[in-house]
Amino acid sequence: MTATTITTMPRAAAPAPARAVIPTPQRDRLGSAIRDDARPGARGDGWSELIASVREAGQYPTTAEAERVTRIVLSALGGQVTGEERVDLARALPTEAAAVIASQIPLTRPQPAPEFVDTIAARIEGSTPATARWDVSSVLSVLPDLAGEDLIDRIIAQLPPGYALLFGRAELTPAVPSPRS
Repeated sequence: MTATTITTMPRAAAPAPARAVIPTPQRDRLGSAIRDDARPGARGDGWSELIASVREAGQYPTTAEAERVTRIVLSALGGQVTGEERVDLARALPTEAAAVIASQIPLTRPQPAPEFVDTIAARIEGSTPATARWDVSSVLSVLPDLAGEDLIDRIIAQLPPGYALLFGRAELTPAVPSPRS
């Protein structure tokens, strides 16, 4: 009997998504939005309330699970939102959530909503596209209470079609005139 050696080839790494460089003034505003929160009594005290809202919305059995999902979704969202909407979102969220958003370098082109959900599914062990959609919606649907409807409208307008549904909103499209005979 002869010994057989099995060699495995390393998996080819997927190309990294293209990232945008955040201009210095925007980076400074993101940082100051977070630092301003560090004051006692600032709005940064709402992390536990955010997690409680996500836990309730997603019907998660533990606070730890709701927090894990929140961090993953906000981290992914941080790569999608750019410009003033990104700065305003960081200002509107509790300090810890703002830090998660701000720590991500935005993509040069936001992912389509299904791809965004697939990214979340890949980050959560044992997740499927269906459970990832649930997780994403559980987090994004509570953001309007913190950030305000107007900011969420601006964020959705900045993202590709399909994100409105993830925020718990109807995806309305303009009516197309029918051709006349």
